[in-house]
Amino acid sequence: MTTAPPVAAARSVRGEVWQQAWPTVVAMTSYTVMQFVDSMMVARISPEAVAAQGNGGVWVWTAIAAMYGIVTLVNTYASQNLGAGRPREAARYAWAGVWVSIVCAVVVILPWGFFLPTLFDMLGHDESLVTREVAYGQVLCFGAVLTLSSKAISGFFFGIHWPKVVAVAAILGNVANLVGNYALIYGPEGIPEWGLPGIPFAPRLEVTGAAIGTLFGTGVEFLVPLVVLLRPRFNQEFHFWSCWKPAWGPMRDLLRLGWAPALQNANEMLAWAIFMSVLVGQFGTIELAAGWATLRYMHLSFMPAIGFSVACAALVGKAIGAGDKERATQYARVTVRMAIFYMASWGVAMILFRRPMIAVFASAPGEDPATLLHMVDVGATIMICAALFQFFDAIGIVYSGALRGAGDTIWPAALTVVLSWVLIVGLGGALVAWVPQWGSLGPWIGASIYISVLGVLLGLRFESNRWRSIDLLGRTAPAAGA
Repeated sequence: MTTAPPVAAARSVRGEVWQQAWPTVVAMTSYTVMQFVDSMMVARISPEAVAAQGNGGVWVWTAIAAMYGIVTLVNTYASQNLGAGRPREAARYAWAGVWVSIVCAVVVILPWGFFLPTLFDMLGHDESLVTREVAYGQVLCFGAVLTLSSKAISGFFFGIHWPKVVAVAAILGNVANLVGNYALIYGPEGIPEWGLPGIPFAPRLEVTGAAIGTLFGTGVEFLVPLVVLLRPRFNQEFHFWSCWKPAWGPMRDLLRLGWAPALQNANEMLAWAIFMSVLVGQFGTIELAAGWATLRYMHLSFMPAIGFSVACAALVGKAIGAGDKERATQYARVTVRMAIFYMASWGVAMILFRRPMIAVFASAPGEDPATLLHMVDVGATIMICAALFQFFDAIGIVYSGALRGAGDTIWPAALTVVLSWVLIVGLGGALVAWVPQWGSLGPWIGASIYISVLGVLLGLRFESNRWRSIDLLGRTAPAAGA
């Protein structure tokens, strides 16, 4: 038996990572692109509309993120069972993810939608801002069952290494979102200054229309994979439709391993929601709008990295299922390098083009030019903060996925909980109190330190190799190559 040369082996690993990663990146960026398009299109209404769309979305995603922390484990279980030669078990976890999504949407997220008016009133926002925040957020809450179920099915396709299905669904979903947005945000008026006509008989719903457009896109993302699942050959291999009934075993596994990522996601989103709505929000609507404009570019930067992370989790899980933990380590390191290159490139762009990038969201016709210029000034300063932590964010995001693929979920969750409250909320709040003249830049400095420290510590956790002792499948894995 001959062994592949090291260079050839490295090329093989890079090829496998890229083959799994690029469609996963497209798929994982989908919801972010929808939110970016929503924000860019409502920017033509007013800076307040940008702030309302951002605040409404982040508080809803705080609830959804917890549930997503559970259903994302479909990827881990599906990939490890695939690597272990048990593809039919993967389908059971996909259905478990769907059933958990339905229960969570009804029991947790729908009631959260009814609580949103009280929440935004408690935050002390202006009445007109609250009205728009609630309108956007409640629509997303009512459609959460589609969002979560779509993520569960996507996790299954990632886990069995069919990411192109999800990528196609994501592209079509974004087209649906764009069309729905244009019709429902602008209605019959369209964008006359651009010479674009409106849609007859379509209501002008502004921020609410943006939320409905997002649900259109999410629905398409859910339906496309279902069409693939109806193929007889696919069902013959995975027996997907024969295990649709709720099964406590796989659901218990998702909950047992998923509670930590659920806590991690929900806690981090809560910290960011407090960061934006409370710490940044106290400096006024314009600083909020500038912050959300910056975050939209941050999302375009880190969500593709999360796609790399999801791909890494699937590759690491499959390698571990096959008993090849050295290969799992190689996958993680190669994926980290790819993500660093991507996010560092974004960091350079954020510094060089920060003012025109923020100006995209300061484009409301009829708004006071001085107000829009102030928004650009604030956003351009914040963009420098965002640029400086891109390198560390890439490390943390990908290594988090590698740890999740190995089943190491509790330590990263505990680390995220502690650091987010100490640095995002604690240090950010302290800087607001100590140096209020810095405005919203103070909280952003705290957030920058959080992302950098978290990235370093997650990288050290994976490289400590403690994940090697975890056995999710309840058996001793065969030796590599057996």
